[in-house]
Amino acid sequence: MLAVSCSLLLGGTAFAQSPDAAPRVKLSTSMGDIVVELAPDKAPKTVQNFLQYVKDKHYDGTVFHRVIDGFMIQGGGFSTDLAQKPTRDPVPLEASNGLKNDTYTIAMARTGNPNSATSQFFINVKNNDSLNAPSPDGYGYTVFGKVVVGKDVVDKIRAVPTGNKNGMQNVPLVPVVIQSATLTK
Repeated sequence: MLAVSCSLLLGGTAFAQSPDAAPRVKLSTSMGDIVVELAPDKAPKTVQNFLQYVKDKHYDGTVFHRVIDGFMIQGGGFSTDLAQKPTRDPVPLEASNGLKNDTYTIAMARTGNPNSATSQFFINVKNNDSLNAPSPDGYGYTVFGKVVVGKDVVDKIRAVPTGNKNGMQNVPLVPVVIQSATLTK
């Protein structure tokens, strides 16, 4: 009875922080569906940026263009013919938000400039502690969510054969296409 009373008293607070309130995006890929739950409370600008790309249908028809088993799978920036898609202005780094680059988390890709993240993201396929702020370059990589459905799909993608194509390394030999990205809640 006490537990019920406490949960009723804390219900409003618990609901505000409930994972059920977090937005989810479904990435329908040529290898199956992946659903990521986003963390706007930890990375508000990054989540807003990602959701805008989803709303704009930017990710539809893009590929996972860089796949390194034992590291990560990266996508969101190139079409099936590996042409780079235009992007909006970069978002500021939010890597010191307490989220870690653990297995099945989603983070923003960037260049050497810590404030250069635009549309490209990656899903960690192992705990990549070396990417957590302040490593590896004093800044880290912004984690903004986690895979909640489709970990098996991530595992299938991480294991695809890769090679070099269009001057890029670790490109899947058979394209892994993000057919659509949709906000599910």
